[in-house]
This record gives sequence, C-alpha cells and structure tokens, in this order.
Amino acid sequence: MATRKNTRNKINKDGLDPQLIKDIEELEAIKVTDSAKAISEKLEKQASVIQRLYTTDAFMNKMARTGFGQPNLAEGAEYPMTRLSRNYVLFNSMYRGSWIVRKIVDTFPADMLKNWITISSSIEPEAIRRIEKTIRYTKVKEKLKQGLQWGRLYGGAAALILIDGQDDQLDQPLELDNIVPDSFKGLLVFDRWSGIVPGSELITDISDPDFGLPKYYTINASNTQSNAFVQERNNFKVHHSRILRFTGRELPYWEKIQEMYWGESEIEIAYEEIKKRDNTSANLATMIFLANIRVLKMNDLGQLLGSASKQAQENLYNVLSAQDHLMSNMGIYVMDKEDDFAIHNYTFSGLDDLYQSFMLDIAGACEMPVTKLFGREPSGWNSTGESDLVQYYDTVSEKQEAYLMPVIDKLLPVICMSALGAVPDNLEWEFNPLRQISEKDRADLAQSMIQPVLEVYNAGLITKEIALKELKAQSEATGMWTSIDDEFIKRMSEESEKEEEVYSDEEQKLLESQMEGDNINNQEEDESASAGHSGPQEDIPETNDDSQYEVIDSIYNSLQKLNKK
Repeated sequence: MATRKNTRNKINKDGLDPQLIKDIEELEAIKVTDSAKAISEKLEKQASVIQRLYTTDAFMNKMARTGFGQPNLAEGAEYPMTRLSRNYVLFNSMYRGSWIVRKIVDTFPADMLKNWITISSSIEPEAIRRIEKTIRYTKVKEKLKQGLQWGRLYGGAAALILIDGQDDQLDQPLELDNIVPDSFKGLLVFDRWSGIVPGSELITDISDPDFGLPKYYTINASNTQSNAFVQERNNFKVHHSRILRFTGRELPYWEKIQEMYWGESEIEIAYEEIKKRDNTSANLATMIFLANIRVLKMNDLGQLLGSASKQAQENLYNVLSAQDHLMSNMGIYVMDKEDDFAIHNYTFSGLDDLYQSFMLDIAGACEMPVTKLFGREPSGWNSTGESDLVQYYDTVSEKQEAYLMPVIDKLLPVICMSALGAVPDNLEWEFNPLRQISEKDRADLAQSMIQPVLEVYNAGLITKEIALKELKAQSEATGMWTSIDDEFIKRMSEESEKEEEVYSDEEQKLLESQMEGDNINNQEEDESASAGHSGPQEDIPETNDDSQYEVIDSIYNSLQKLNKK
C-alpha cells in the first residue's frame, strides 16, 4: 500500500488525469486460469490505459485491432534487456563450437592488422628497422590481434604494457623518459573475465585521451591466466597509462556503466540471427532423411494391430522387417497381391532462398558481406563481388580508426623509447592500404597517373620541381617513385636552374656569331658590287633583304629544341 501511495503522489505531481491514475491502479494481471473472454477484456483495458499513458499521436484502429497498444500478435513482441555480454560460458561455447561465431570474431582483427603500418616520418632507415625488430621480437602484432579478438567476443579486453625494471611502479603513470633501451618486453593480454577489473575512480583530466574512463585497473591473480608475472604479485593496481583497452561495440552511457566501462559483444548483436540460421540448417539436414518416404498399404492393417493377438502382431513385425531387409540388400520388395507399395518424393524448392535470407541477416548484423563471411561466390549477372569488397574494406578502415589507432598511438612511443632511446620529434605513421593490387595493375595505374604530369611538364606549364613532387605524392598509391625525397627534389631543382643559365649563355653566343657572320657577308657583297661596276653606276632598285630575320627564326627554333631537351 505504501508503494502504491508513493506512486500516486508522483503521478499527481506529473499532472496526469486522476481518472487515468485510478484506471492504472485497477488493472488486473492475466492469469493462467482466466477464460478467453476474461483475457480479452483485460488486454483491451491494458491497451487503453497504455495508449492514454504513453502517447496521444500514434496510429490505432480498434475495429481492426491494429496499431499502438492493440491486442494483436505484432504488439505482443517485446525487446527484453538480456545483456548477453555477461554470459561468459555461452560465448565460450559458441566460439569453440560455431565456425560462424569464430569467423565473426576473428576476421576483422586479422584484416585490421594484415598489412600493418608504415612510419611516414623522416627517420633513418636503420632506426625504422630497429623499431620493426622490436615489434617482431615482442610479438606485438600477435598480442594486438588477441586483444581485438577478445574485445569483440566478450565486449572488452586489456593489455598490460610490460616494462622491464618497473614491476614496483605499476600503480604510477608510465613516463617515457624512464623507459631505458631494450626494456619493452611486450604485452600481457587479459579478457574482461580473466582477472582485470576497472576501478571506480575516473580520469578527470580533459587533455588525457582516456578522459572519462577508469584511472586504475586491478588485476586479480586468482582469476587470471597462469602467468609468472601475475602469479608472483597476487592482486595489484595498474595505472591506466600502462593499459591498452580493446572494447566491443559502443554503448550508451548508463549501459557502459553497467558493463563496467567495457563494450558490447559482437556475438550479442548477431545472437538471434545465428540461432535462426543454425535451426534452419539443422532442420534442412533432417529433411534430407525424409526425401523418400516408402508407403506400404495392407488390407485390414488397423484391425490386425488393434484386435489381433500379440503373437500375430509379432508375426507382422517380422514380415515387415524381412521385407525391408530384402529391399535394402537385394533391391526387391515382396508383398501380397492385394497390398500396395508407393514412394513419395519430397521437393526442396524454395528452401535455398529461405536459407539465403538468414545468411543475409547474419552478414548484416556483423557488418560483413556474405561473400566474406560464408566464403561464397558472388551471385547475379556480371557480379564480381567488387562492390562487396569495397564496402567491407571501408568498414575495416573505419574500425582501424576507431579501435586500433588509439592503441598504436599509445604504444608506438613506448616502442621507440625502447628501440631508439628517444621519440622522434615528427613521429607520424599511417595504416597501409588494405587491398593489394597485382604488379600489372600497379604498372597500369602508375602509367595512367604519370601521363598527365608529363604532358603539362612538356607543355612548360609546370617546373621540374613540381613534377617531381607530383611523382612523390603518387608513390603512396602506385608503390613506385619511393626513392624520391625532398633532398632529391631540391638537388634536381638546383641543377635545372643551372641548365637554364647554361642555355642562356649558349643562346647569347649563338646569336652573336650569327650576327657577326651576317655583317661580314654583307660587307663582302658590297665590295664585290663596287669593284664590278667601275663605270657610271645605274640606279639599282632597293630590295627588302629578309635573310637577317630568317637567321633569327632559326635561332629561335634551336632554342625551343634545347628547352625541350
């Protein structure tokens, strides 16, 4: 009664109709012993109260019993809060026994790490090799893959950064300056049920990338894996700067708190669809045994089974067993002339489409195309599966940005300190392309991309420096021109300027020599003309000599050829 009174006071404060409050209090629960009429009346009354309580603008047709709050099959559907991500035993069993579950969990982590990363900073090749050696020696890629897998399976996982010589400083922030060379020893991965528990104290520093997440984690050796590093310390607290987090699907704030700041398992999202597919597959397998049903018709069989003696029934059973034995071994069937035998065949038309629909539902739930999840060839006219792969790789890239990039951003400086003794000032990295093209396609791509650059360069619209920068930018897509760096571009630009100066000198000398030769020729022609006419000279009509302009034209053409070279 006290609870009802408190509820009534709360409802009155909300300003609801007193009659509605009264109707809510008079609602009766449906009992198993109720008649069909009583159940119908109670459902109608509940639907009326719910409609008045929750909404006033939804569609409803009382005569057809359709719409919001009406007693029909559609309105009987519910979405209960299950929180399956907490069912550790169920997900273990599904991961071990279902190849579809294993494919959902393992495929994305494998593809996210398949082509790894490229350090794009201006670091010496020897330094990059040392970083890669540390990554390979400590099996970083393998541990990151485990973290991503358990994060997708259980909704959460974590990895402890192992630094040699700092065993007694795990509850302190990880300072990069305190990491000595060769002290990084790898990662120790825990799933959310294997002994690592987030603390209640949260990070309040808004400049911290982990702002709003737990500040400390407690590792319980009694529940964790049998590892000497853990077993020697029993329970210990770890600062968040030494932890790499791997979570499942993101959840709303209150649900995230319910999951102790982890995420939702990928299997929980696809759980119902997986059950539908598995049930369908099992039923289809059972129907195979019923593809051919053999029917034997016998006179007075019902009377014989109902009123005959036990001995007669045993004799009938022996006869049928002998007939079945003869048919199975010799391919003949012996029966009385009054009896009849027939075989009914079952057709499976339409079942494939039904099975395909369940496969599509699973693929949609786990964000993976059917061709990738089930290994099927693309169907349809002229279908190559190209669009499916493009969509899938876009999804993988999105997950790399959301789940893997923060982890590598946190881990890579630690590896650099251990491998190099310092973190490069311009440390930058990027994911390698997910899709690998063939050598022929790569060459065709490089040819098609370089052709426009050559055309505008030969036309004199861009300089050699700009052309080389364009080739360098194309190296990421084509995999070619990787040896072109900023120093090479600068050197080639300086050489190009020197060549232009040389061409200018040659141009000047060529022009002077041509002009001098023309003057000498003109003087000789004048002298010979005056010597050949000792008598009175006749007036010679003036002519326009264009030989000088022809020489200039030839010089200009030669300069054009030099520029093209």
